[in-house]
Amino acid sequence: MDGNLETKYGEVYIDLDVIAQYAGSAAVENFGVVGMSAVSMKDGLAKLLRRESLSHGVQVTLNENKLSIDLHIIVSYGISVATVCQNLCETVKYRVEEFSGLTVEKINVYVDGVRVID
Repeated sequence: MDGNLETKYGEVYIDLDVIAQYAGSAAVENFGVVGMSAVSMKDGLAKLLRRESLSHGVQVTLNENKLSIDLHIIVSYGISVATVCQNLCETVKYRVEEFSGLTVEKINVYVDGVRVID
């Protein structure tokens, strides 16, 4: 299921993978976020994703033209997780809504790991 917008010129269809990639890109630009993570179901370990794999740590669902976004992140050691998550939600919500024209109803943040940054 993809997002669609009705405009005066016709309909615009947005692939949810595009929104996921955009949300992942917006997420890693936040202070305190080391990167997106992919959790291996086989061994339960969080793996830091490379820059070109950002959408793998993001899941976007659409329900009645409202988006729900799940973000799996790795945070920097020594920084308030609550503050990082609050800033992350505000930033991603604003950027995705401006980009897509769709309403972001909910953002779930899963902190899958902590990394020490030199």
